[in-house]
Amino acid sequence: MRIGELAARAGVSTRQVRFYEASGLITSTRRPNNYRDYDEVALGRVEQIRELLAAGLSTQVIRALLPCLRSPRAPIVFEGVTPETVAALERERDRLSERIDVLTRNRDAVAAYLAELRRHADRSAATPAPARRTGRAVP
Repeated sequence: MRIGELAARAGVSTRQVRFYEASGLITSTRRPNNYRDYDEVALGRVEQIRELLAAGLSTQVIRALLPCLRSPRAPIVFEGVTPETVAALERERDRLSERIDVLTRNRDAVAAYLAELRRHADRSAATPAPARRTGRAVP
């Protein structure tokens, strides 16, 4: 598929696709007319990249992780992994764990608030409204 189709299907701009390719995150082949050509693997890869970027990972960390994300059965790449890369991945793991903790607390607070709102609504529906005064004397 051409770059425009990949971008549309993945929900990104063609500029982002070019950036991902320039960053070494995805690859393409070139047609004789020099147009880029992407396969279905590239589509899945762009979707993974978007999710990882949304989680706050840098493109450098994503580049290090992508070989491990090919498939659950694909072998992990050990060649060329430096101590700096390992340290960066450990920092990223710790940062993500902290973010998960914060998000979990926020989700729980929202859930508790919604539960209270529902309890209040249920009590209000069960309690009859007070009689309304019309301002006229009752005989």
